Amino acid sequence: MTVNYSILDLAVIGRGETPKQALEASVALAQRAEETGYHRVWYAEHHNFSSIASSATSVVIAHVAAHTESIRLGAGGIMLPNHSPLVIAEQFGTLATLHPGRIDLGLGRAPGTDQNTLRALRRDPTSADAFPHDVRELQAYLRGESLIPGVDAIPGKGTNVPLYILGSSLFGAQLAAALGLPYAFASHFAPDALQQAVAVYREKFQPSEQLKEPYVIAGVNVIAADDETEAQEQYRTMKRQRVNLLLGRRGRKFTDEEADLVLDSPHGAQLLNMIKYTAVGTPDKVKTFLDDFATHADADELITAHQSPSVKQRLRSVELLADVAGLKS
Repeated sequence: MTVNYSILDLAVIGRGETPKQALEASVALAQRAEETGYHRVWYAEHHNFSSIASSATSVVIAHVAAHTESIRLGAGGIMLPNHSPLVIAEQFGTLATLHPGRIDLGLGRAPGTDQNTLRALRRDPTSADAFPHDVRELQAYLRGESLIPGVDAIPGKGTNVPLYILGSSLFGAQLAAALGLPYAFASHFAPDALQQAVAVYREKFQPSEQLKEPYVIAGVNVIAADDETEAQEQYRTMKRQRVNLLLGRRGRKFTDEEADLVLDSPHGAQLLNMIKYTAVGTPDKVKTFLDDFATHADADELITAHQSPSVKQRLRSVELLADVAGLKS
């Protein structure tokens, strides 16, 4: 089965790095992805994470688009309950106007943050209940068929920015199927419902103006390195970073020894399950894992989150996978 390969850039702020350095790394990563033949690069909306620089997702996309030429760029995704559909239609309509044919808009229902930050965003926790209606409203703005008389997205109207539904449960699968939209499953951190959700999506899919046949994107973590020892050391660092990301507190980080103790605990087993879809090793080993995973996920496209600790290592991982997958040809 032939699949497309893409990249999910988490805009990671590494230890000792600044947000500016993280965003510069995102530009370098997209440029390398463009050079080596990846299909697209997406950025995810997160708020109040000290290690993630992609909170202003549309701004990040605009900056990267200005420093690349042809690769598709988009949100993977915008957490729509945090925003009004009109504002997102204007933002992505502007991006599509400036960079025609290159912009994607993936939409998620989760807040992408904690409850305190949700309040700081001035959003009602029940906003997620309106997600299906908000998706339709947003889609109508981008088509130039506004559901609210006299209100248009300018820029945005008539740009037809392609929409994607993101999810990690049956809800997103059912919504994507009903609307006839591509479905992206967050299996790189929420793996448990992958096969069931994809099966439901494919079974219930209804063709639409945007999409005639179901299309599945599955997230997967990747650490490709020149030798196995280096890859495993990077993987060890990734797991420790995951402990700090999910369990750390501001001003208090786990030492490597403390993180290893957490990983050896029952709670650590839950964290490790979150990243069970991780391809680690030399290029051939990574490619074998990804081939098997694509079949397992029944995916048309893999969106790879390269999890190597340093920018240099992530760029190398991107290169090695592109080479072994034949993306340049």
